[in-house]
Amino acid sequence: QVHLVESGGGLVQAGGSLRLSCAFSGRAFRNYAVGWFRQAPGKQRDVVATLGRGTYYTDSVQGRFTISRDNANNAIYLQMNNLKPEDTAVYYCAVADEPGLPTMPDEYRFWGQGTQVTVSP
Repeated sequence: QVHLVESGGGLVQAGGSLRLSCAFSGRAFRNYAVGWFRQAPGKQRDVVATLGRGTYYTDSVQGRFTISRDNANNAIYLQMNNLKPEDTAVYYCAVADEPGLPTMPDEYRFWGQGTQVTVSP
């Protein structure tokens, strides 16, 4: 059975940094695209960054966030710097079942339970 477990969320002041981690178990994911998404209250789940055949960042995090992966340890990371109040959301890691660069939530098959990130002004 496949499991993804996020960690690293929390409360931080604007301008601060957090590093989210996602541990993936149940199958090898070396050849699959991975991604981070976020959902703020009352809003849809949106892509933050994806990593597959290339790297994608949504415009609002470009230059501040970095997605990475450790295939040997089945882990996915999101380094978030210069955080802003508008980054406040529940962050989810996800793994697709294709090696491309999908950016839509419904292109991802496996999901974590989410971790809360709150950025105070």
